[in-house]
Amino acid sequence: MQQAIEVTGYHAHVYYDAAQQPAARRLREAVAQRFEVELGRWREQAYGPHPVGAYQIAFAPALFGQIVPWLMLNREGLSVLLHPLSGDDVEDHSDFAMWLGAPLELNMDFLREHGDNGRSG
Repeated sequence: MQQAIEVTGYHAHVYYDAAQQPAARRLREAVAQRFEVELGRWREQAYGPHPVGAYQIAFAPALFGQIVPWLMLNREGLSVLLHPLSGDDVEDHSDFAMWLGAPLELNMDFLREHGDNGRSG
């Protein structure tokens, strides 16, 4: 059997276009008030592997069962990518990821070239 992969945390990437920015701001404020998270920068354009504007919500594994159901019900129609932090950015953003709402196509070549793509251990 393959060695178990350890998850050290999670990211939720919240995606939006110009028309969706008010909803994205409301969600950002609400999640920060309700949960112990780290919020990433507000980005209005595509960056890295992300095809449109987005921000990141970083949280501990212990909060997964609270944050994910809350995002399911409160994302206001926004697309949200959820993925673990396992030490392999490509797998984390593809095979190990799940989407809330409409999935978007990520630039996986960016992650292959610039990401952390080897688990140690």
